[in-house]
Amino acid sequence: MADDRLIVALDVSTMDEVKAIVTSLGDAVSFYKVGMELFYAEGEKTIRYLQEQDKHVFLDLKLHDIPNTVAHGVSSLTYVGANLITIHGQGGPVMMKAAVQAARESAEKLGVERPKLLAITVLTSFDEEAWTATGGQLPISDQVIRLAKLAKECGMDGVVCSALEAKMIRQACGKDFLIVTPGIRPSFATTDDQKRIATPASALQDGASRLVIGRPITQAEEPREAVRLIIEEMESLSK
Repeated sequence: MADDRLIVALDVSTMDEVKAIVTSLGDAVSFYKVGMELFYAEGEKTIRYLQEQDKHVFLDLKLHDIPNTVAHGVSSLTYVGANLITIHGQGGPVMMKAAVQAARESAEKLGVERPKLLAITVLTSFDEEAWTATGGQLPISDQVIRLAKLAKECGMDGVVCSALEAKMIRQACGKDFLIVTPGIRPSFATTDDQKRIATPASALQDGASRLVIGRPITQAEEPREAVRLIIEEMESLSK
């Protein structure tokens, strides 16, 4: 059976690849991430297809623009039907509040469930050296907590952050705040290009709500078996 805490990243660019992955994983996975690569290539039909397969959709487009533009973008994506939508926390409080209002009003108008909005904190590809090179003044962990608290104050539902910051965010923002963590690598996988990583079990132990995992599943020789092993590790905490 699927575990809704596991989100499989569809880091591909064609519908044929999407269908192959979703078909191969079947009922083992219930939640998928659609990012820039796929959405820009294939558009909203990716969301429609996943909905037809009774899957939940994490639409990770990292909206970041002036408040009015982001608000209109969120309205459009609410119509498309994503369950989770990402907004850059660096866009500031006015932008995040505009996004929250747009999601609420659009959902009410359409008579649908409001999508949950997640603030992007600091991308997991950053380490301290790269962060400093871009002008970061605070340590990464301090900036992540600062943005998480700001996001909560603005009415956002949660954040996307490294699992290494999950425990601090859980303590700062409470038990109902969503924490979605990429950069998760099970014991059988390599670390690829993400610097701040953790295992499924350690991420959940530290307060993550949902885990985003891509290549260790989609590029595995036996993807469904990879999912089984990951869920087994996730559920080991309750044993």
